[in-house]
Amino acid sequence: MADRETRPPTVWSRPDRGARGPAPERSRPQITGAAVALADEEGLAAVSMRALAQRLGTGPASLYRYVGSRDELLDLMADAVAGELDLSAAPGGDWLDGLVGLALQSKAAHLRHPWLADLNDRRGEVLGPHAVDYLDHALAILAPAPGSAGQKLEAVGLLGGLAVLFARREAGGAGGGDRSDRAAHLAAVAAEGRHPHLLAALTEAGAPPPADPADRDALFVRLLRRLLPAMLDEGDGEGEGG
Repeated sequence: MADRETRPPTVWSRPDRGARGPAPERSRPQITGAAVALADEEGLAAVSMRALAQRLGTGPASLYRYVGSRDELLDLMADAVAGELDLSAAPGGDWLDGLVGLALQSKAAHLRHPWLADLNDRRGEVLGPHAVDYLDHALAILAPAPGSAGQKLEAVGLLGGLAVLFARREAGGAGGGDRSDRAAHLAAVAAEGRHPHLLAALTEAGAPPPADPADRDALFVRLLRRLLPAMLDEGDGEGEGG
Protein backbone atom coordinates (compact mmCIF):
# COMPACT_ATOMS: atom_id res chain seq x y z
CA MET A 1 0.00 0.00 0.00
CA ALA A 2 1.38 3.40 -0.94
CA ASP A 3 2.29 5.64 1.94
CA ARG A 4 -0.08 8.55 2.34
CA GLU A 5 2.90 10.91 2.43
CA THR A 6 3.82 9.95 -1.16
CA ARG A 7 0.72 11.63 -2.61
CA PRO A 8 1.58 14.59 -4.87
CA PRO A 9 1.35 17.83 -2.86
CA THR A 10 -1.52 20.19 -3.56
CA VAL A 11 -2.43 23.62 -2.28
CA TRP A 12 -4.76 21.95 0.24
CA SER A 13 -1.92 19.91 1.75
CA ARG A 14 -0.23 23.06 3.05
CA PRO A 15 -1.27 25.55 5.71
CA ASP A 16 -3.51 28.36 4.50
CA ARG A 17 -0.59 30.73 4.75
CA GLY A 18 3.20 30.59 4.91
CA ALA A 19 4.77 30.99 8.33
CA ARG A 20 7.06 33.85 7.33
CA GLY A 21 6.15 37.48 6.87
CA PRO A 22 3.91 39.89 8.78
CA ALA A 23 0.61 39.02 10.38
CA PRO A 24 -1.99 37.79 7.86
CA GLU A 25 -4.07 40.51 6.23
CA ARG A 26 -6.24 38.19 4.17
CA SER A 27 -7.33 34.57 3.91
CA ARG A 28 -7.06 32.01 1.16
CA PRO A 29 -10.89 31.93 0.70
CA GLN A 30 -10.92 35.74 0.37
CA ILE A 31 -8.21 35.62 -2.29
CA THR A 32 -10.00 32.81 -4.11
CA GLY A 33 -13.29 34.70 -4.05
CA ALA A 34 -11.65 37.77 -5.54
CA ALA A 35 -10.09 35.64 -8.29
CA VAL A 36 -13.47 34.06 -9.12
CA ALA A 37 -15.07 37.51 -9.31
CA LEU A 38 -12.28 38.72 -11.62
CA ALA A 39 -12.72 35.71 -13.92
CA ASP A 40 -16.51 36.21 -13.96
CA GLU A 41 -16.08 39.81 -15.05
CA GLU A 42 -13.12 39.62 -17.42
CA GLY A 43 -12.49 35.97 -18.29
CA LEU A 44 -9.87 33.47 -17.23
CA ALA A 45 -7.05 35.14 -19.17
CA ALA A 46 -7.42 38.23 -16.98
CA VAL A 47 -6.61 36.27 -13.83
CA SER A 48 -2.97 36.79 -12.90
CA MET A 49 -1.28 37.24 -9.56
CA ARG A 50 -0.55 40.87 -10.46
CA ALA A 51 -4.14 41.64 -11.52
CA LEU A 52 -5.49 39.92 -8.43
CA ALA A 53 -3.11 41.84 -6.17
CA GLN A 54 -4.29 45.09 -7.75
CA ARG A 55 -7.88 44.12 -7.11
CA LEU A 56 -7.11 43.40 -3.48
CA GLY A 57 -5.00 46.52 -3.05
CA THR A 58 -1.77 44.72 -2.22
CA GLY A 59 1.46 43.62 -3.84
CA PRO A 60 1.80 40.34 -5.77
CA ALA A 61 4.50 39.09 -3.41
CA SER A 62 2.07 39.12 -0.51
CA LEU A 63 -0.26 36.70 -2.32
CA TYR A 64 2.46 34.09 -2.63
CA ARG A 65 2.34 33.61 1.13
CA TYR A 66 -1.12 32.10 0.57
CA VAL A 67 -0.91 30.61 -2.95
CA GLY A 68 2.26 29.18 -4.45
CA SER A 69 1.46 29.78 -8.13
CA ARG A 70 -1.23 30.75 -10.60
CA ASP A 71 -1.95 27.06 -11.18
CA GLU A 72 -2.69 26.64 -7.49
CA LEU A 73 -4.96 29.66 -7.65
CA LEU A 74 -6.86 28.05 -10.54
CA ASP A 75 -7.23 24.86 -8.51
CA LEU A 76 -8.73 26.87 -5.66
CA MET A 77 -11.10 28.68 -8.02
CA ALA A 78 -12.40 25.45 -9.56
CA ASP A 79 -12.97 23.94 -6.13
CA ALA A 80 -14.73 27.09 -4.91
CA VAL A 81 -17.28 26.69 -7.71
CA ALA A 82 -17.71 23.01 -6.80
CA GLY A 83 -18.51 24.25 -3.30
CA GLU A 84 -21.50 26.19 -4.66
CA LEU A 85 -23.41 22.97 -5.34
CA ASP A 86 -25.95 21.98 -2.72
CA LEU A 87 -25.11 18.47 -1.54
CA SER A 88 -27.21 18.65 1.61
CA ALA A 89 -30.01 16.37 0.40
CA ALA A 90 -29.59 12.83 1.67
CA PRO A 91 -29.34 10.32 -1.20
CA GLY A 92 -32.49 8.29 -1.52
CA GLY A 93 -35.49 7.78 -3.71
CA ASP A 94 -35.04 7.52 -7.45
CA TRP A 95 -31.33 7.58 -8.31
CA LEU A 96 -31.96 8.97 -11.79
CA ASP A 97 -33.94 11.92 -10.40
CA GLY A 98 -31.14 12.62 -7.95
CA LEU A 99 -28.42 12.50 -10.59
CA VAL A 100 -30.38 14.70 -13.01
CA GLY A 101 -30.87 17.25 -10.24
CA LEU A 102 -27.13 17.25 -9.60
CA ALA A 103 -26.45 17.69 -13.32
CA LEU A 104 -28.77 20.70 -13.49
CA GLN A 105 -26.89 22.26 -10.59
CA SER A 106 -23.59 21.63 -12.37
CA LYS A 107 -24.83 23.20 -15.60
CA ALA A 108 -26.09 26.25 -13.71
CA ALA A 109 -22.67 26.64 -12.05
CA HIS A 110 -20.96 26.58 -15.46
CA LEU A 111 -23.39 29.21 -16.72
CA ARG A 112 -22.57 31.44 -13.74
CA HIS A 113 -18.84 30.93 -14.35
CA PRO A 114 -18.26 30.43 -18.11
CA TRP A 115 -14.48 30.42 -17.59
CA LEU A 116 -14.72 27.10 -15.74
CA ALA A 117 -15.03 25.14 -19.00
CA ASP A 118 -11.91 26.86 -20.35
CA LEU A 119 -10.09 26.01 -17.14
CA ASN A 120 -10.93 22.32 -17.55
CA ASP A 121 -9.72 22.44 -21.18
CA ARG A 122 -6.38 24.00 -20.34
CA ARG A 123 -5.24 22.00 -17.34
CA GLY A 124 -5.15 18.55 -15.85
CA GLU A 125 -7.86 18.46 -13.22
CA VAL A 126 -6.82 18.45 -9.57
CA LEU A 127 -9.74 17.53 -7.34
CA GLY A 128 -10.07 19.73 -4.28
CA PRO A 129 -12.11 18.91 -1.17
CA HIS A 130 -15.40 20.27 -2.55
CA ALA A 131 -14.95 18.39 -5.82
CA VAL A 132 -14.26 15.18 -3.91
CA ASP A 133 -17.42 15.80 -1.86
CA TYR A 134 -19.36 16.18 -5.13
CA LEU A 135 -17.96 12.93 -6.53
CA ASP A 136 -18.72 11.03 -3.35
CA HIS A 137 -22.25 12.47 -3.25
CA ALA A 138 -22.89 11.46 -6.87
CA LEU A 139 -21.70 7.93 -6.13
CA ALA A 140 -23.93 7.81 -3.05
CA ILE A 141 -26.90 8.72 -5.27
CA LEU A 142 -25.86 5.93 -7.63
CA ALA A 143 -25.54 3.32 -4.86
CA PRO A 144 -28.91 1.65 -5.64
CA ALA A 145 -28.39 1.86 -9.41
CA PRO A 146 -27.33 -1.18 -11.44
CA GLY A 147 -23.87 -1.39 -12.93
CA SER A 148 -20.29 -1.71 -11.73
CA ALA A 149 -18.23 0.87 -9.85
CA GLY A 150 -16.40 1.64 -13.09
CA GLN A 151 -19.64 2.24 -14.95
CA LYS A 152 -20.85 4.56 -12.20
CA LEU A 153 -17.65 6.61 -12.36
CA GLU A 154 -18.09 6.84 -16.14
CA ALA A 155 -21.70 7.97 -15.64
CA VAL A 156 -20.58 10.77 -13.32
CA GLY A 157 -18.00 11.80 -15.92
CA LEU A 158 -20.67 11.86 -18.64
CA LEU A 159 -22.89 13.98 -16.42
CA GLY A 160 -20.12 16.55 -16.01
CA GLY A 161 -19.23 16.57 -19.70
CA LEU A 162 -22.82 17.13 -20.79
CA ALA A 163 -23.22 19.90 -18.22
CA VAL A 164 -20.21 21.70 -19.73
CA LEU A 165 -21.41 21.13 -23.30
CA PHE A 166 -24.94 22.41 -22.70
CA ALA A 167 -23.75 25.36 -20.60
CA ARG A 168 -21.42 26.41 -23.43
CA ARG A 169 -24.22 26.10 -25.96
CA GLU A 170 -26.58 28.13 -23.79
CA ALA A 171 -23.97 30.78 -22.99
CA GLY A 172 -23.13 31.01 -26.69
CA GLY A 173 -26.56 32.45 -27.39
CA ALA A 174 -28.09 29.63 -29.38
CA GLY A 175 -31.41 31.43 -29.53
CA GLY A 176 -34.61 30.78 -31.39
CA GLY A 177 -33.55 32.72 -34.48
CA ASP A 178 -30.32 30.77 -34.81
CA ARG A 179 -32.18 27.52 -34.32
CA SER A 180 -34.74 28.35 -37.03
CA ASP A 181 -31.99 29.40 -39.45
CA ARG A 182 -30.09 26.15 -38.91
CA ALA A 183 -33.26 24.07 -39.35
CA ALA A 184 -34.16 25.88 -42.57
CA HIS A 185 -30.64 25.39 -43.94
CA LEU A 186 -30.67 21.69 -43.12
CA ALA A 187 -34.11 21.24 -44.70
CA ALA A 188 -32.94 22.99 -47.87
CA VAL A 189 -29.86 20.76 -48.12
CA ALA A 190 -31.95 17.63 -47.59
CA ALA A 191 -34.46 18.72 -50.22
CA GLU A 192 -31.72 18.66 -52.87
CA GLY A 193 -32.13 14.88 -52.91
CA ARG A 194 -28.52 13.84 -52.30
CA HIS A 195 -29.12 12.85 -48.66
CA PRO A 196 -32.20 10.60 -48.65
CA HIS A 197 -31.77 9.34 -45.08
CA LEU A 198 -31.57 12.89 -43.75
CA LEU A 199 -34.62 13.89 -45.80
CA ALA A 200 -36.62 10.93 -44.46
CA ALA A 201 -35.65 11.72 -40.86
CA LEU A 202 -36.53 15.40 -41.16
CA THR A 203 -39.83 14.58 -42.88
CA GLU A 204 -40.82 12.18 -40.13
CA ALA A 205 -39.71 14.52 -37.34
CA GLY A 206 -41.54 17.53 -38.74
CA ALA A 207 -40.74 21.16 -38.03
CA PRO A 208 -38.93 21.80 -34.71
CA PRO A 209 -41.04 23.61 -32.12
CA PRO A 210 -40.22 27.25 -31.38
CA ALA A 211 -37.46 27.66 -28.79
CA ASP A 212 -38.89 28.29 -25.34
CA PRO A 213 -36.44 29.89 -22.86
CA ALA A 214 -38.48 28.43 -20.00
CA ASP A 215 -37.88 24.95 -21.38
CA ARG A 216 -34.14 25.29 -22.06
CA ASP A 217 -33.25 22.37 -19.77
CA ALA A 218 -35.65 19.93 -21.44
CA LEU A 219 -33.21 18.45 -23.98
CA PHE A 220 -30.46 18.25 -21.37
CA VAL A 221 -32.70 16.34 -18.97
CA ARG A 222 -34.09 14.13 -21.74
CA LEU A 223 -30.60 13.08 -22.87
CA LEU A 224 -29.50 12.33 -19.32
CA ARG A 225 -32.58 10.21 -18.70
CA ARG A 226 -31.86 8.21 -21.83
CA LEU A 227 -28.09 7.88 -21.58
CA LEU A 228 -27.50 7.27 -17.88
CA PRO A 229 -29.71 4.15 -17.54
CA ALA A 230 -28.17 2.76 -20.73
CA MET A 231 -24.66 3.21 -19.32
CA LEU A 232 -25.62 1.40 -16.12
CA ASP A 233 -27.56 -1.43 -17.73
CA GLU A 234 -26.47 -4.68 -16.11
CA GLY A 235 -27.04 -6.50 -19.36
CA ASP A 236 -24.64 -4.43 -21.46
CA GLY A 237 -22.26 -7.35 -21.85
CA GLU A 238 -19.29 -5.70 -20.12
CA GLY A 239 -16.53 -8.20 -19.60
CA GLU A 240 -18.16 -10.89 -21.75
CA GLY A 241 -16.59 -12.50 -24.74
CA GLY A 242 -17.73 -11.64 -28.24
